[in-house]
Amino acid sequence: MSHSSGGDVVRTGRVKDKVVGDRELITRYIEKDPRRPSLANARLIDSGVPIWALIGHYNQAVGQDLERVAADYEIPLAAAKAALAFYREHTAIIDDRIAANNPSAD
Repeated sequence: MSHSSGGDVVRTGRVKDKVVGDRELITRYIEKDPRRPSLANARLIDSGVPIWALIGHYNQAVGQDLERVAADYEIPLAAAKAALAFYREHTAIIDDRIAANNPSAD
């Protein structure tokens, strides 16, 4: 489905809506750490929790239970969803950062 708005064609659909929704969540909740401005060190704006820490917890500690991640870190569920969306866009970078922080990875 598409429609025109002021000369711009806007396409809607589940995949496109998800991308737009993910982008909005990322913009609202995630920033680069100003002291270490790299994608690997991106963090939540309001709490400063690193994305790699949230994703590590999500993947390793709570069996990919996003609501549990939000509860454990005392953050809004939308912020946890933003972290997961960011991870989907930067999987290799975040996985490398998690591995660098894991002392048992040696």
